[in-house]
Amino acid sequence: MKIKKNIHFEFEQEMVREPLLYRINRSFDVVVNIRGASVTDQGGFMALELEGETGEVEKVVDFLKSQAVKLGEGLGSYER
Repeated sequence: MKIKKNIHFEFEQEMVREPLLYRINRSFDVVVNIRGASVTDQGGFMALELEGETGEVEKVVDFLKSQAVKLGEGLGSYER
């Protein structure tokens, strides 16, 4: 079943140069729509809409959880 899921995450300075969106696009069969972003040399914030099969979207969430980011779904609180 295809779904759309909104997520957001913050990342620290050491992750600024990591190609997270590239990895998501190359590794998972999902459409990524950037809903908002702010990135500086000190860190950043991204809000994404993910669209795809439920399993693929969840794999993206699991991938981001394995990275050094603070992840949240929709407008909820962050997970560590």
